[in-house]
Amino acid sequence: MGRPRVLVVDDSIVARHLVSTALASDGSVEVVGVAADGRVALANIERLRPDAVTLDVDMPVMDGLETLEAIRERWPQLVVIMFSTYTARGAQITLDALALGANDYVVKPSGTTSPTEAMARIREELLPRILTLCPDAPADETIRPTIVPEPVAPAAAPTARIDVIAIGVSTGGPTALGTVLPQLPPRLPVPVLIVQHMPPMFTRVLAERLDRTSPVRVVEAADGHLLDGGGAWIAPGDRHMTVERTGAEVRIRTDVGPRENSCRPSVDPLFRSVADAYGAHALGIVMTGMGSDGMRGARQLHDSGARVIVQDETSSVVWGMPGFVVQSGVADAIVPLDGLAAEIVRRLEVGRTRAPAQRPVGVGP
Repeated sequence: MGRPRVLVVDDSIVARHLVSTALASDGSVEVVGVAADGRVALANIERLRPDAVTLDVDMPVMDGLETLEAIRERWPQLVVIMFSTYTARGAQITLDALALGANDYVVKPSGTTSPTEAMARIREELLPRILTLCPDAPADETIRPTIVPEPVAPAAAPTARIDVIAIGVSTGGPTALGTVLPQLPPRLPVPVLIVQHMPPMFTRVLAERLDRTSPVRVVEAADGHLLDGGGAWIAPGDRHMTVERTGAEVRIRTDVGPRENSCRPSVDPLFRSVADAYGAHALGIVMTGMGSDGMRGARQLHDSGARVIVQDETSSVVWGMPGFVVQSGVADAIVPLDGLAAEIVRRLEVGRTRAPAQRPVGVGP
């Protein structure tokens, strides 16, 4: 299998040089060309037929979103990774790009970063995404599991009432969450705790966006918040989110502890704390994402008697995180993205009494 062929698109000559040099120096991808704006990028895609495009957000002539729309219209399967600025506006545009079909994004190094540090960060952040998202990427067990999953046997009907839902998600997550959360009922009886791999500011913007489109309230989590009802809390960027029980009270805790699975926030700390605080009364969900974050925490949830379900491979952008959970043998069910909300609602009904149907006025017994 050949190396993925990459086109680098950025209006900054410095950025084009940094990205091209960082990728080419690794040897696992081939930089086949560069472009300074969207119009040149489209011509180069037609001429060079790359496997992946890194796409700047702010460019003259055609900006990143306009270019992305044109790419998706003409080359719907081409891998596009946005190269975003670390600003509130950059976060908004990045989420717009993901909604328009971008496969993933990487945040640009800050202007104060040295060229050597910038190239190291670009290699660390961008290279695994290209190798994972391109269909001819060399197999790498550290990035994507090589799995031929056996069908998951139907789990025994759960008997413990679910009192919390914990979700771990990464690559493809904003779009996936934007599918599931709007389908949940407005009077959700339990809290939903979400770890989405994202930097600071991006998680706040994601929470605000999901809050506008979902019947449940969605906020970025804050340390010390009491989980006293339904709603969804997203772990803040660069902070782990866990829960802590004191008697009947459960509070959110956030911290800047060591990265786990190269991530902060990481899914594993959340899942471990939920297993400790809720035991069998938890539902863990692992959705689309690169790597294996969440696998160890899912095992701890499973060992505590909780249920664990995963998003299926077909509907996942990357079947890394859910695939590793399946491989570890602790998944109770594999569910397509468009069926996850209904599966959540079905499981929440266990142990809860439905309100009796109201008889219309004037209708006799």
